[in-house]
Amino acid sequence: MTTSIDLQELSESQKRLLLAKILKQKLQTQENKIIPEACYRFDRFPEYQEIKKIREQLEANSTINPYFTIHEGINNNKTLVRGRELINYSSYNYLGLSGEAKVSQAAKDAIDRYGTSVSGSRIASGERPINLELERTIADWLGVEDSITFVNGHATNVTTIGHLFGPEDLILNDEFIHNSAIQGAILSGARRLSFPHNNWQALARILDKQQRHNYRRVLILIEGVYSQDGDFPNLPKFIELKKRHKALLMIDEAHSMGTMGNHGRGIGEHFGINPADVDLWMGTLSKGLGSCGGYIAGCKALIEFLKYTVPGFIFSNGISPALSAAALASLQILQAEPDRVNRLHRQAKRFLKSVKSHGLNTGVSQNTPIVPVIIGSSLASARLSGALFERGINVQPMIYPAVAEDAARLRFFLSCKHTDEEIDYTVKVLAEELAKIESEKQTVVPNKAVVPQKDAKLQNESNWVRNFAVEYVAQER
Repeated sequence: MTTSIDLQELSESQKRLLLAKILKQKLQTQENKIIPEACYRFDRFPEYQEIKKIREQLEANSTINPYFTIHEGINNNKTLVRGRELINYSSYNYLGLSGEAKVSQAAKDAIDRYGTSVSGSRIASGERPINLELERTIADWLGVEDSITFVNGHATNVTTIGHLFGPEDLILNDEFIHNSAIQGAILSGARRLSFPHNNWQALARILDKQQRHNYRRVLILIEGVYSQDGDFPNLPKFIELKKRHKALLMIDEAHSMGTMGNHGRGIGEHFGINPADVDLWMGTLSKGLGSCGGYIAGCKALIEFLKYTVPGFIFSNGISPALSAAALASLQILQAEPDRVNRLHRQAKRFLKSVKSHGLNTGVSQNTPIVPVIIGSSLASARLSGALFERGINVQPMIYPAVAEDAARLRFFLSCKHTDEEIDYTVKVLAEELAKIESEKQTVVPNKAVVPQKDAKLQNESNWVRNFAVEYVAQER
């Protein structure tokens, strides 16, 4: 029972005693409040505990973890895993330039001349002739005025978008845009809206509704080739919209640089558009160009502004001489040997046509070197990946929540070095192993795996797949 107190009836000394008692009780309450270890110890973080459980389940079930596989050589159309040579479809080495003798030699020569690091921010002491030559070559290759290179592809999007835009702006992105672009948009503080995948008509409606004069800058964000589905946007339509609404257009060409167009110049060459009609050309050096890093290309004013102000460039060590030299050598080879691109196109079409001829679901893939085979079950996708591995084929599953459960898949990345024989064997084995799994007639949903109860091993596998999926991030930079 609580007794009320009339403060007016208390003397001054009684009031002071009461106040002291209240303060003492408050202090004791604060001292007795324990901060859980999960709030300040990494090994107690719930997220980490989940990862530990997954690893323990993998070990307990003697299940091969399909992630963080150690490759013991060059990651090309073939790879070496645990001493076994496998046909490889999990490499971004589209043009076979990583491992190319001339590229490797260029990197070694750059180390001999400049060392392994530029040892400073380029604005301070890290500028080297090889960096400038690479940036000039990228700009000329794309047909724009200038370019700037960064040490990391993911960071290129984050720092560029985060720096150029702010709370007064609007960013409109394709719903499947890469995580790096999303992180950059969040960093900027701009209002962000997504539009349905590749749907320029929906984007037009959004732009009409938002009223351009309500914002300082408007950015439209799309990709050259989308790594989930292997499709690409109708670029001329997006250019029309950006011009009509006086917006800026940025294209992430991580997977289209070197793979689209007759010479590998990207989606711009594929559609034959004026490169100046795209305001920001973003790309990575780690895929078609066999190196590592990222770039932004565009008009001289954009690049000059970024070189003097963008945080991810001026507060970061410059790209290493070896990486610049490797990317530059790759571009020079690409210019001299356009047939690499033609072979890549040929093999990608062969693979897609063959998979479709077996009645397999390839979604909306459009003859790019990325071909998904949609299985519709995370468990089945993981098991199929394992079955192919046992038969000499390396391909990664892409599972929930990276994609919807009914869109779980295997993703095949083609290379110009894949032979007809490798492709034909792969598709044959793929169809055979998928037929075996489908014959078991098991169904998996995101939150509850339904499998034949007589097979305890399958039940255990379904548990780890579902749990692992919660932590899985499907796209890399």
